[in-house]
Amino acid sequence: MRKADTLRRPPDKRPPAKRTPRPGFSAWNVMRYRLLALFAIIGPGFITANVDNDPGGILTYSQAGAKYGYTLLWTLIPTTVALIVVQEMAARMGAITGKGLSDLIREEFGLRMTFFTMIVLGLADFGNIAAEFAGLASGMKVFGVSPYIAVPLGAGLVWTVIVRGSYKPVERVLLILSMIYFAYPVSAILAHPDWKLALEQTVIPQFNSDPGYLVMIVGLIGTTITPWMQFYLQASIVEKGVSKRNYGLSRIDVIFGCIVTDVIAFFIVVACAATIFHSQHREITDVAEAAKALVPFAGKFAAILFAVGLVNASLMSAAILPLATAYNICEGLGFESGVDRSFGQAKIFYGLYTMLIVCGAGFVLFPGLPLLKVILISQVANGILLPFVLGFMLILINRERLMGEYKNGPWGNSIAIATSVVMVLLTIALIYNSITT
Repeated sequence: MRKADTLRRPPDKRPPAKRTPRPGFSAWNVMRYRLLALFAIIGPGFITANVDNDPGGILTYSQAGAKYGYTLLWTLIPTTVALIVVQEMAARMGAITGKGLSDLIREEFGLRMTFFTMIVLGLADFGNIAAEFAGLASGMKVFGVSPYIAVPLGAGLVWTVIVRGSYKPVERVLLILSMIYFAYPVSAILAHPDWKLALEQTVIPQFNSDPGYLVMIVGLIGTTITPWMQFYLQASIVEKGVSKRNYGLSRIDVIFGCIVTDVIAFFIVVACAATIFHSQHREITDVAEAAKALVPFAGKFAAILFAVGLVNASLMSAAILPLATAYNICEGLGFESGVDRSFGQAKIFYGLYTMLIVCGAGFVLFPGLPLLKVILISQVANGILLPFVLGFMLILINRERLMGEYKNGPWGNSIAIATSVVMVLLTIALIYNSITT
């Protein structure tokens, strides 16, 4: 047919056929699919970051608010950035290599270095585990429950949940417990703080000539990144089955978790700044003291919420820290590990987890034992281990044969190295201050 004939053809007056959109590609289905995929991936980053607000962290935040009011809130911004940088590296290594951090250290640096790292990490974690059960005992005292009842029941509960469960149910339980941290924002609102002043001092750094002010800065930033977090996060990323294909969603989980945990820290500082800071007695030596001190200013309900948050944080930490230690040691020494395995398949993993629970809880129940010295020794051990962990992570994440195109770029390295150096210096300063005072 000639082109002229084609041009002279009368136009088709039939109404255009309705195009039925393919159901699999509708905007709603795409959005729903992405949300489901996000909820399927969320867990390791959010849980790990929230467990960082353990009784020791809550005590530090409470002390900061009680002693210095809102003036230390600005430190939460750099600590959030530091936490995101380091946690993202750990999660990325787990997703790309399919191996935990202990596995990679053993394969890349040898068994001797791995054994040293595991020994120091185990000692540090044991002190922290004892501190978690001490926090549980302290929190339950607010409700009139004896430590000799609260600690054994708490130990039995976390042991049953972890040992008798599989990964997905355990993760769901931990995610639900993470939601209870939002008791702290409610407690802070009931304290009727000066929100304008609090927000101003969050974005504008405040400085103080008091030597204790610097010590508190070191404590606030130093408590943000601990060695166990990197090992646990990477191991849980691997056990959950996060891969290169869905790492983007897992990265959102990590960043979201880091932001939420420091937002909770913000409200803990605000609650104590709005109440205890204006009282005559500002020194807090026990986290339960902070809850009790809220009563005259914010009411009994605010105090109960604060105590509930403490008990929840203690139970979560008491479950996760022994689990992290068991993961680390078993991975590093080549033993079977993982919550999805049965007791018979991973006897050493579950045996080590059980021993840490029993010893950590039992340690708290013996009267007259120097719990504070144990916590100090655990801080020193963390300080010794932290430079090694950050160094290992930076070396591993820059090895192209391990990470390929996912290795750190120039900007990532610059931020990570700067964060690592700052964290190491702050940890050294904290250890020095702890020893000399």
